[in-house]
Amino acid sequence: MAVVTLRGIDDSLIKAIKEKAQQEDTSINAVLLRILKENLGLKKKPRRVVHNDLDHLAGTWSNKEHAEFQKRIRDFETIDDNMWK
Repeated sequence: MAVVTLRGIDDSLIKAIKEKAQQEDTSINAVLLRILKENLGLKKKPRRVVHNDLDHLAGTWSNKEHAEFQKRIRDFETIDDNMWK
């Protein structure tokens, strides 16, 4: 393995690299290696998983919004006995 020294990294770039490493809970070295490999075509970028659910809404409603939602869907909880005859 080679060791490379990189010069000319300005404050904004090192800040962005450090933030990315912190977000990914990994080292600066690991982030830089991943970025280089992906951008040089040596490693495929991970596929982005698209969810078609409502997980992103979990815990975001206020009590008032929740009560309003429950009020509006109440009719869906009623069984129409005439439909089952």
